[in-house]
Amino acid sequence: MISFFEASLAELSIHRIGNKAEDEFYVLSDQSLVIQDEQLKELLLQYFLSPYLKVNEIYRFFHPNDDLNLNEVYHFAEAIFEKGGSFHENSQQLAKYLYEISSHPKIKSGELYVAYFENVQIEGEVHDAIGIFKSENKETYLKVYPENSGFNVSYEQEAINISKLDKGCLIINTEKEEGYKVAVIDQTNRSTEAVYWKDEFLKLKIRNDNYNQTNNVLGVYKNFVTQKLDEDFEISKADKIDLLNKSMKYFKEKESFDIDEFANEVIANADGIESFKNFKKSYEDEFDTTIADSFDISEAAVKKQSRAFKSIIKLDKNFHIYIHGNKDLIEKGFDDDKSMNFYKVYFKEEL
Repeated sequence: MISFFEASLAELSIHRIGNKAEDEFYVLSDQSLVIQDEQLKELLLQYFLSPYLKVNEIYRFFHPNDDLNLNEVYHFAEAIFEKGGSFHENSQQLAKYLYEISSHPKIKSGELYVAYFENVQIEGEVHDAIGIFKSENKETYLKVYPENSGFNVSYEQEAINISKLDKGCLIINTEKEEGYKVAVIDQTNRSTEAVYWKDEFLKLKIRNDNYNQTNNVLGVYKNFVTQKLDEDFEISKADKIDLLNKSMKYFKEKESFDIDEFANEVIANADGIESFKNFKKSYEDEFDTTIADSFDISEAAVKKQSRAFKSIIKLDKNFHIYIHGNKDLIEKGFDDDKSMNFYKVYFKEEL
């Protein structure tokens, strides 16, 4: 979805952001960097942009008051796109704003990089983009070098691993009126206090595209099968796995989703269908989002969700049964003599 084979780094500013709650301060650079070393430029492009090659979710800026201009990052990004000469000044404003919301004691201090890229391709179109990145975790590296008739070794502390971008966002200069297209990286601090990056600093909402629609329907259906069905029906673990397998088969074989077709082919039970549609409606109400009744299926979202669809029955600590096909070939029973449950599995040959 995002590619960078034509991208170039046009401008870069670096600032230091401390933790306000710990009485640390910010340090702003006086001017942006002029990088002459072409190899260094390539390393920076790899560090900043390569993590986005696997990103499919696209977000947009928003503000709770429905006025995009009240979103601080959107405001500064818009100024950079419209007034190229104001890049460094607005990078300083971004640094100050990030410092102001870095008020939780567990938020780590680190360097803030604000970069301007040219020729970033997203969804088949080439645009300029602003990157905002923060490095929080440092590592120690060994360096081996020739000396005299052999080799020597030294180390460098507090260095940055260019294969591990901690936090970042890429703001693409398109669809400004809708809040731009924004891709996000957050590899660290997954606990609740770290929502400051996406929710407090950037203030983003997911774009309601085919990827998001596919991802949401599969997620809602998985939760319906694993959590909700037990409340309304008496259903075995094998039957649940069968329902999950059928849904994944539907999404892998179809090009588009239709809720009535899906319900009839996968659930195939009037009461179950009604329960699923009610569950979907409850999800939409709770999260203030809409899942369309029909849309084109995103292969990338199916691939992502397939990792979370488990087809395993775990029996105590002794056995795991994987169900990939016909669930009628497995039967559950109870042995009165042993006072234990059992499964009977039918097969033609042992592979």
